[in-house]
Amino acid sequence: MQNFHPTGICPIRNILSRLSNKWATLILVTLNANETMRFSDIQKSIGDISQRMLTVNLRMLETDGLISRKVYPEIPPRVEYKLTERGYSLIPHIKSLIEWAIDNTPLIMKERETS
Repeated sequence: MQNFHPTGICPIRNILSRLSNKWATLILVTLNANETMRFSDIQKSIGDISQRMLTVNLRMLETDGLISRKVYPEIPPRVEYKLTERGYSLIPHIKSLIEWAIDNTPLIMKERETS
């Protein structure tokens, strides 16, 4: 049996806990589709994300090196976000998960109704 309780950092738990929140994956997919975006454009694109949640998630994704943030010294300041190379390397895996979800959601929802 494979042990998923190793001492130290568990990469599965560590990464999944960061990416499985309600917003992180949507932000990554949005940036992939639109390349470079300003904060307000990301918020408009996602729609129902609050300013606070977007800020928290952008900071987290930036800390993990999945997105970059560039501040332009203008008045008012302009800030743009885009995927990093590491962020782009994650996109094919997210797309696979999205395809799986699209293919399986109808059956899963039907099974939930009968349970």
